[in-house]
Amino acid sequence: MPPVLAGMVCVTAILTAGPEIGSLRASSVRETPLVRAVRDCRSAIVNIHTEKRETTAAAGRFLPPRERRVTGMGTGIVIDERGYIVTNCHVIQDVEQIIVTDDRGETYPARVVDRDAQHDLAIIQVNPVQPMTVLTIGTSSDVMLGEQVFAVGNAFGYEHTVTAGIVSAVSRNVEVDETQSYENLIQTDASINPGNSGGPLLNLDGEVIGINVAIRAGAQRIGFAIPIDDARRVIAQLMSTERRSGMTHGLRGRDVNTPGNQHLVVESVQPDSPAAECGLQPGDIIRRVDGRPVSDQADWERSLLTATSDTPVSVTIEREGEQQTVALTVQPVTIRSAGKIRGTWTASQTSAESAPEPSSLPPDATGLERAWHLFGIRLTRLSQDERARLPARYSGGMKIRYVRRGSRAARDGLRRGDILVGLDGYETLDERSLAFVLDPSRLKTASRLSFQIVRNGHQALMGRLLLTGSDTHRTGHAASDGR
Repeated sequence: MPPVLAGMVCVTAILTAGPEIGSLRASSVRETPLVRAVRDCRSAIVNIHTEKRETTAAAGRFLPPRERRVTGMGTGIVIDERGYIVTNCHVIQDVEQIIVTDDRGETYPARVVDRDAQHDLAIIQVNPVQPMTVLTIGTSSDVMLGEQVFAVGNAFGYEHTVTAGIVSAVSRNVEVDETQSYENLIQTDASINPGNSGGPLLNLDGEVIGINVAIRAGAQRIGFAIPIDDARRVIAQLMSTERRSGMTHGLRGRDVNTPGNQHLVVESVQPDSPAAECGLQPGDIIRRVDGRPVSDQADWERSLLTATSDTPVSVTIEREGEQQTVALTVQPVTIRSAGKIRGTWTASQTSAESAPEPSSLPPDATGLERAWHLFGIRLTRLSQDERARLPARYSGGMKIRYVRRGSRAARDGLRRGDILVGLDGYETLDERSLAFVLDPSRLKTASRLSFQIVRNGHQALMGRLLLTGSDTHRTGHAASDGR
């Protein structure tokens, strides 16, 4: 065997076999908690490479615009052994191709499952040849200033780069530009570089405490991560069985995240829902679904991803200190057609001043009804031709066929014929996704919702729609999609 190959084999043996190789054994002093944590987490972290096309301006008066391909990079965290991976939304935004590489060098094409632009998180999925390793999720509730942490990521394309540092600060609010800001971030001096986005910030137990998202331009060793407790709540929404498969369970839970004690508590149960029918009650602690451990809402939703109305799943709960098992059968979400709704508010309203607040609407109002009564817009699904004419970055949307005179939408500049492609950072593809965004529980603390529309087939407009109050000043701006 050539000397070079022998050296490579030797190095591989040291890295993979660990400290029990006899004469090659590393001393206990060298094998620090950081070394052990890095070794344990690598297989659950993936590198992401993306590609998209961009059109540049013409070089001369008589020359056409030129198209070029642009590559990007990022990092992902495996959150489900079936190939579900979380990363930042900005890593996969508007790209045409996503390639994922694991720590063994295996590459897979990936698809976007869902994304939340407001919180800058996205779920992508690959089809692995074997179950993937899931990274251990910690809690950000007990992060300590000065605590040693480390980041693993695709820094400048150098895959699985490890950098270490400490927690420099917590609860940082960071504004990137007029359309993107972050709240409650963890600041670290572990080096975060381009390509680290979407990767984990971990503690010395090898647990994820944050998702790396931003750096301070021009500074040295000032990076930021989304606290994992905040990220997991968004992940739960993105992996919701209602959004993914149109099935409902009727349970609303609350995450409990304390050191050494992470669990999901049932907060409420919707009447006549599958959760109510199987006997779940407020205060129950969800422990397992079909033997799969559940520690928070994200675990609960991903455990039901493949559930159907034909087969019940086994749900193990803890009630008053004792464990018991119930059989839950999810059911399809029922969406009523738009029109007059039960209750005080009807489609005969004609002014924004008389429009109800979110809490005033009947709880069973559809998404279409809520859009009409809150904002004054009637929406309809796109035809196949209309969908095909959308810019490539959009998966679909809903067409505004009528804007109520004097309504909040009218005052914010929305017009008949506009295509609503996003609301509150979520895609608005159909009645089901609209109902999710405008669900009363999501609107309790919101005063306005961001929106994104496509006008005249190519111009993307962004702004905010008020939910309360009388301020109707427009805060959005226009951006061309390059066509």
